[in-house]
Amino acid sequence: MLCNAQITAQGNDLPWAVLIHGLFGSGDNLNILARALASHCNVIQIDLPDHGQSPWTDGFSFAHYCTMIVATLAHHNVTSAHFIGHSLGGKMSMHIALTHPELVTSLCVADIAPVNYPHRHQAVLYALNHVELSKFIQRSEVKAQFDELLEEEGTKQFLLKSLYKDNTGTWRWRFNHQLLTRDYELLIAWPKFTTQYQGPTLFIKGQDSDYITREHQSVILQLFPHATSKIIAGTGHWLHAQKPLAFNRIVEQFILKHLI
Repeated sequence: MLCNAQITAQGNDLPWAVLIHGLFGSGDNLNILARALASHCNVIQIDLPDHGQSPWTDGFSFAHYCTMIVATLAHHNVTSAHFIGHSLGGKMSMHIALTHPELVTSLCVADIAPVNYPHRHQAVLYALNHVELSKFIQRSEVKAQFDELLEEEGTKQFLLKSLYKDNTGTWRWRFNHQLLTRDYELLIAWPKFTTQYQGPTLFIKGQDSDYITREHQSVILQLFPHATSKIIAGTGHWLHAQKPLAFNRIVEQFILKHLI
């Protein structure tokens, strides 16, 4: 199976940039970054499996998801690229760098570390599995029930971007929330690696986020010995949406430094 991919290609002589979104998102989440990079790179925005327009799978695994991403890149004749991934997309990008280093010209990881994480999405998963989509005709009705189940407005708006009506007029989620709920323990984990990625690597942290901590530094350097870091002030985990100009500038400068 291949992932859905949105491509902005300016010419055969330009390098590629691969953008991979986070949990419950889609490739569109990184549209602003894609536009910023389009003058320097051909850009491919991946919908992760079980997200966006990509096929649904029978079960989550880092290896299977990454195999689908690598197959998608091969299908589009992408033999090497600058990888930029946010959150779960960052984990996927790190996994590809460690298992297929020949594909990764440089690696940019946004607000995630190569570690196991505790549960962080209990409220979101509860809401997704208890909102009664089949009962509603209007999007506003879904939003009203979401308001009863979730407090954080930004999270609600983000999730509702993936709400659509199928050809029977029934509301559906574009992401496979039942699988993501069932396999949540797997996707917040991190596989063990004895390999290293020797290429240029940048970790970008939201100042107010605890997804990357000082304690993660040794683990990061063990796997990515050439890693450097940047912090964006006044941002949390959604740093690319909260301060897109600052985020895009950091990514753009990093890629320009490593264009080949």
